[in-house]
Order: sequence, then C-alpha cells, then structure tokens
Amino acid sequence: MKHLFLVLIFTFASLSIAREIDSTIVQKDSIIVEEEKQPETSPTSNSVSKWYYGGTVGFNFWSDYFYLSLNPLVGYKVSPKFSVGGKLMYAYINDQRYEPFELTSHNYGAGIFARFRPIYQIYLHAEFDYASYEDYTLYTPIVGEPYTESERNWVPFLLVGGGFVQRVGSNAAVYVEVLFDVIQDENSPYEDWDPIISIGGGVGF
Repeated sequence: MKHLFLVLIFTFASLSIAREIDSTIVQKDSIIVEEEKQPETSPTSNSVSKWYYGGTVGFNFWSDYFYLSLNPLVGYKVSPKFSVGGKLMYAYINDQRYEPFELTSHNYGAGIFARFRPIYQIYLHAEFDYASYEDYTLYTPIVGEPYTESERNWVPFLLVGGGFVQRVGSNAAVYVEVLFDVIQDENSPYEDWDPIISIGGGVGF
C-alpha cells in the first residue's frame, strides 16, 4: 500500500511537470507567432531612413596656387520626391603667385536647400547660401614698397538648377549638380551667370 501511494504521487507529479512543460512550450510558440506578426521596421527606423548625408570636396592646384573646399550636407525626405536640408561650406586658399606675398584666406558659410525629384535619377534644386569671403587687393605705388589689404565680405546666393544622380551601391550614390546664382551680388567671386558645377556623393540618397 505504501508503494502504491508513492507510485500515485510520482505519477501525479510527472503529469503536473509535463503539463507545465507543455504550457511553457505553447507560451513560447505564441510569443514567436506574435513576434513574426510584428512589422519588420519600427517607426523609429522609418524615421531614420528619411535622412540622407553627403556633400562635395573640391580642390584645385597648380605651381603657386592651392584651393581646397569641403561642403557637407544633410537632408530630410519630407516625401519620396521632396526633401529639405542644410549645408556647411569651407574653403582654404593659398596663393603665392604675387611675390613676395603669400595670400592665405579662409572662406566659410552655410545654406539651406530644397530638392524635388520627378524621378530618382533627376532632381530640381533651389538653395540659399550666405558665405564670408576674404578678398585681397594688391597695391603697387610708384614710390614705396608694394603692399596688400584684405577685406571680408558676406555674400548672399540664391542658387537654382538641378542634378543627375547615379546609384553606386545599395544605399550610396554620386551626383553631378549645375546651379546658377540669381542674386548676382557685386562681391560674389563668380562671374555673371557662370554655372556652378559640383560633383559629390552621399548615403541615403
């Protein structure tokens, strides 16, 4: 009788453990099903994917002249075809063509832009920039030594034009952009209605 009682206790305990294990498996299965039903991307990731980054790097040099510019930008896709953003501009110039002078200048500024893309490869672009340029004037008096004077001017730009985009990876692209300045400020370093051509790249375009 004592052995029969122990066998019954062992049997009920085994059934109880088995039911608990079975219910745990069912619960885990239901969790897995719920996770499979969740969307692959969360609102946060969708929001992050609307941002894109890029910019241009420019350089020019020969014998006694060196020019380097950096123009990073960040944009936000308001819709698949329309985006807005901002950019920073910096240029370093070292000019040794006017001996005995070595003219060095740092130009900088910032801007905001809007882009509309009727198709992926083509976009229309409008941009307002405000940049500070350091201009040098060389004086060669009849009497006395030649000398230079520098003056810094803030120049506004209203640039309009467009660009062509070519994808070079799953999330990267390069672009060629042609813009024209509408304001034509007297202190602008560009000639009247000269096209401003830029080649750049970015991620998320």
